[in-house]
Amino acid sequence: MAPLVVIGGGVVGLSCAFSLVERGAKVTVIESRDGAHGASLVNAGWVTPSLADPVPAPGLVGSSMKWMLKADSPLYIRPGSMPGMSRWLFDFWRHCNARDFKAGGEACSELGRSTMELFDQMQSRGVEFEMHADGLLHAYMNPLMMEHDHAALASIIDKSIRMPEIMDGDAVRAFEPAIGDAIQGGFWFDSDRSVQPGSLVDGLRDWLTEMGVEFRTGTTVTGFEKGGSGITAVNTNRGTIQCDGAVIAAGVHSGQVSALAGRPLPIQGGKGYCLNYSPPPVEAKHPIYLHEARVAVTPFDGALRLAGTMEFSGINEVVRPKRVAALSRAASKMLRNVSPDPNKADSIGSGLRPMAPDGIPVIGLLNGYSNLSVATGHAMLGVTLGPSTGDVVAELMMTGKTPEVIKPFSPARFRA
Repeated sequence: MAPLVVIGGGVVGLSCAFSLVERGAKVTVIESRDGAHGASLVNAGWVTPSLADPVPAPGLVGSSMKWMLKADSPLYIRPGSMPGMSRWLFDFWRHCNARDFKAGGEACSELGRSTMELFDQMQSRGVEFEMHADGLLHAYMNPLMMEHDHAALASIIDKSIRMPEIMDGDAVRAFEPAIGDAIQGGFWFDSDRSVQPGSLVDGLRDWLTEMGVEFRTGTTVTGFEKGGSGITAVNTNRGTIQCDGAVIAAGVHSGQVSALAGRPLPIQGGKGYCLNYSPPPVEAKHPIYLHEARVAVTPFDGALRLAGTMEFSGINEVVRPKRVAALSRAASKMLRNVSPDPNKADSIGSGLRPMAPDGIPVIGLLNGYSNLSVATGHAMLGVTLGPSTGDVVAELMMTGKTPEVIKPFSPARFRA
C-alpha cells in the first residue's frame, strides 16, 4: 500500500496526519524545514469557537484605510510588497460586508463544532500537550464598543455557546486581577480553551512518529505525477514519492504548491507577532482579548504570551520592531506590571497566517483531481479548526466523499 502524503508539518498538516492514521492510513509527511515553524508555533494558542468569524468584517474597509500605512497599527499593509497584492486586497475588501461575514462565520462555526471533542480525543489517544480550559475574557477600554460587540456576537455565534453577561471594570478586575485600571468592562466565554502551540506540534510529531509516520524534512515539492483522475506520485527535490493521494497543507505556500498541479490558489500571508515572558510579569488567570489593541494575552505554564497584529507585506520573515513594540505598549496600558519595552520579553516570534481573500479556509479536492486535496487559509483559526479540518480531510481522502460541512470552503470557488 502506497502512503497518503501530507505536504506541510504545521498544526493543520499534523492534524490531518493524525486523523488519517486514526483511520488506518499509511502516512508520509513532507516538510520544507526541520519541523514546524512560524504561525504554528507563535500563535496565541486559542481554541475559541466563540471567535469563529472571518477577518474581513463590516467596517474594516474604513479602518484598514486609516491603519494600513501605519507601521504600529493593528493592520499594516506594505504597498507593492506582494505579487498580485492589488487584486488580492480588492477581493479582501470586497468581502468586508455583513452577508459574507455572517456566512463565513456560520461556516467556520459549524466546522469547529467538534473541535473540543477532537482535542480531547487526541489526548485520550496519547498525544501529550499543554491545554487549559479557562475560557476567554474579552476586555474593553470603551464600554460602547463592548456593548456593540456583545450584541453582534450574540447574533452570530453558535447557539450551543452560552452568551456571557457584561461586567463593568471593577467586576472584570475582581474576576481577573491582571487587568489594569484602563479597562472599563468585559465579558467572559467560559467554554473556550487554550493550548501551548509548541507543545501541540511536538506532541503530534512524537505520537505520529511512534505510529510509524515517516517525516521527510528539508524536502520541497517540485511537481505531481498524474494518472487517471488523480495523482500517483509527488515529485520532490529529494526524489519521487509514490502515493495513493496527497493533502496540501503547506500554510502560506499552499497556493504555490497547488499551482504545480495547475490549480493556483490566492493564498497570502498575514504576519503576526508574539512576545514571550518566562516567568510572566503578571499572573493572568485567563486568556484575555484586549479589544481596542487587537492583542491576545495567553497564560501558559510558567509563561505569558502577547500575540497579535496583522501585516500584509509579502511572504517573508522580516521582524518589524515597530509592530513588536505595539504589542508591549498596548498591553502595558491594559494589564498590570507589563513593561511597554518589548526588550523586557524573553523572546520575540513572528509567523505568517495563510489567508484567502474571503477570510475563510480552503478545504477540499482540487478541481480535476480525485485524490489531491488542500487544507489551508485558516487565518487566525488554525489551532481552533486544526483538529476538525484534519477529521474532515481524512474522511474525504479515505472515502472519496466530500463532507457537507466543508462545501463552503471548496477551492473551486477560486478560478485561476
